[in-house]
Amino acid sequence: MDNNALTEIREAVSRLCATFPPEYWRETDRERRYPAEFVRALTEAGYLSCLIPEEYGGSGLGLTAAAAILEEIQASGANGAACHAQMYIMGTLLRHGSPAQKLKYLPAIAAGRLRLQAFGVTEPTAGTDTTSIRTVAVRRGDKYLVNGQKVWTSRAEHSDLMLLLARTTPREQVKKRTEGMSVFLVDMKAALGRGLSIRPIRTMINHATTEVFLEDLEVPAENLIGEEGKGFRYILDGMNAERILIGAECIGDARWFIARATQYARERSVFGRPIGQNQGVQFPIARAYMASEAAALMVARAAALYESGAPAGKEANMAKQLAAEASWQAADMCLQTHGGYGFAEEYDIERKFRETRLYQIAPISTNLVLSYLAEHVLGLPRSY
Repeated sequence: MDNNALTEIREAVSRLCATFPPEYWRETDRERRYPAEFVRALTEAGYLSCLIPEEYGGSGLGLTAAAAILEEIQASGANGAACHAQMYIMGTLLRHGSPAQKLKYLPAIAAGRLRLQAFGVTEPTAGTDTTSIRTVAVRRGDKYLVNGQKVWTSRAEHSDLMLLLARTTPREQVKKRTEGMSVFLVDMKAALGRGLSIRPIRTMINHATTEVFLEDLEVPAENLIGEEGKGFRYILDGMNAERILIGAECIGDARWFIARATQYARERSVFGRPIGQNQGVQFPIARAYMASEAAALMVARAAALYESGAPAGKEANMAKQLAAEASWQAADMCLQTHGGYGFAEEYDIERKFRETRLYQIAPISTNLVLSYLAEHVLGLPRSY
């Protein structure tokens, strides 16, 4: 996609976000309410289906366009976490789903009749060690019986479909620990109360996250994505896309913080002069700006590689890490620049400060990114 087209997308997203003023986000945050109106507007505008091919009713755009959309959402002061999963989960269905599955689900998702927002992977005892998950799916004729538990499954209460990872072969019976896991599409509305239960988890941010319990849940065998036992490989595609898109969101956050800090430093006068005249205020803003611009280049490179079909694991991890660090640096700087006013709800900084802190932990801990690079890129001994 050329720069002119990307610019048009960015401007259109910015205009849409402007119809949801800061007061809207303060209210949803205060009430811990899902921003259903915002998600509906994005859906109707076609932004959440941008990665779905045109033959299924989507825009047929690439990850670069998806990254631009999410970056602009964050840069506007909004929060794309309410719906971003629909973009990166899509990759597993697009790349590994059967023609029948694509025909059944993609047009409905593109039209907004179905939401694919929930990603059931993480478990209480496994954490980021995905190969140690205990959720099991056992084949019984034309269905699977699923038992287990998931945690930090965000948007489960607001999604029609969940992409679920479960063990179909016990870990002790496979040669490699990444084998024996399978991916399923779960119809959450049909399953709720029939083997599926959801418990909301209240957190320091309005993230609509939950714990999901699966007890003898029946999933039709036709909802298995790809081949049984190869699910871990399938979700890796989605994980790389997730890290790139989260990186783009972090860049948007960083640019929002930098813009707010720069404006405030020009306008706020103390001791008869703008505080932005002081190098003690200027330099942290300038450093945050440099860090965000450098991270943005890595996000763009990772998105381009992923879009071309080239291996992008290294770049996706670096993009997420550098962007998350840049957004947190910018957040801390912005709060410090505003002083006491930064803690006031009406300035929106404390909300965005809390929201962007999440990405030092999710979707993957920064420590695991460093371990991955050390082992798989630099050839150092495995640490875990």
